[in-house]
Amino acid sequence: MSRFALAVVLLTLVYCFALASFHPWDIFFGAVISSALLVVFRRFLFGGEPSEIAGLPGRVLAFFPFAFATLYNILAGTLEVTMVVLHLRPLNKPGIVAIPIEERTPLGVAVSMLATTLSPGTFLVDIDWERRVMLVHCLDASDPGRVIEEHQEFYRRWQKRVFP
Repeated sequence: MSRFALAVVLLTLVYCFALASFHPWDIFFGAVISSALLVVFRRFLFGGEPSEIAGLPGRVLAFFPFAFATLYNILAGTLEVTMVVLHLRPLNKPGIVAIPIEERTPLGVAVSMLATTLSPGTFLVDIDWERRVMLVHCLDASDPGRVIEEHQEFYRRWQKRVFP
């Protein structure tokens, strides 16, 4: 990936020098043209198998449902915290739940925990890579199995296609 990024930067510089312009739009179009050329001729230029760029359109399309699901979790968490703060719902059993990492990549773990922490009422405490669990503090940890299943279902249904 670093070779690809370096090639994009260098080709964009050549494009800007050829135009004798470093206007932001010229840099943008140079980067787009450079990236497109490198994607098309990747096998010839870099050899080996093509990267995961082929799955990029599907990942981009899957991002929007993921973003809406994350927004829904944020709104639901906001409502839950509001209910507890206004004493309309009791604070039963807050605590820490160990959520298994399972097949998540390091990027997938980071995105899972970012999405979790964005939602009020839950936040990342620690990641134990040896035990392969993410330790999350929840306002309602009375049923850890339910919390684990909710996080795993969110990953399988919304996140896995975008950030595995």
